[in-house]
Amino acid sequence: MAAPLAPEPAAYLANHHVMTLATQGSNGPWAAAVFYAWFDGALIFLSSPKSRHAANLAQDGRCAATIQEDYSDWQQIKGVQLEGRVKLLHGDAADRARAAYAEKFPIAGPLALIPPAIAEAFARVSWYRLAPDRLYFIDNAKGFGHRDELIAG
Repeated sequence: MAAPLAPEPAAYLANHHVMTLATQGSNGPWAAAVFYAWFDGALIFLSSPKSRHAANLAQDGRCAATIQEDYSDWQQIKGVQLEGRVKLLHGDAADRARAAYAEKFPIAGPLALIPPAIAEAFARVSWYRLAPDRLYFIDNAKGFGHRDELIAG
C-alpha cells in the first residue's frame, strides 16, 4: 500500500470519476476515458480486454493518466497527472478491486442485485490496477502551472 495522499488530492480523487488513460502499442499512442476508483494507493478500473488500450497495456503496462474537469478559466484548473504501471488483476485481487469499485459505483455491486444487462457486461470485462510511479496534483489557484509531486518516481 502506498502512503496516503494529503487531504486535498485524496478528496479530489474521491470526488471525480473519469481518468484519461494514455497507452502505447504497436498501432501507436492511444488515449481512452475510463471510470476509476482510488483504492489502496492505486486507480482501479475495468475495461474490455479487446479494447485498444487494454491490448496496448498487455504489450506494455507503462502508461500516463490525467484527471480534471473542463475549466473555462485557467486560474481554476485543478487536476492530477500521473505515470505508472497497469497490472491485470485475477482471482482475489480482481474481487477486491470490484468491491472497491462498487463502493464508488453501486451499479458494479453484487451480480445478483444489478440489472441483467449490466451483469452480462461485467462478465466480459477485466479488472486493472494502475499503480502510480509518479503523481502530481495541479492547482492553478496557487499560481500558473503550480503542481505538487505527491508520489515521486
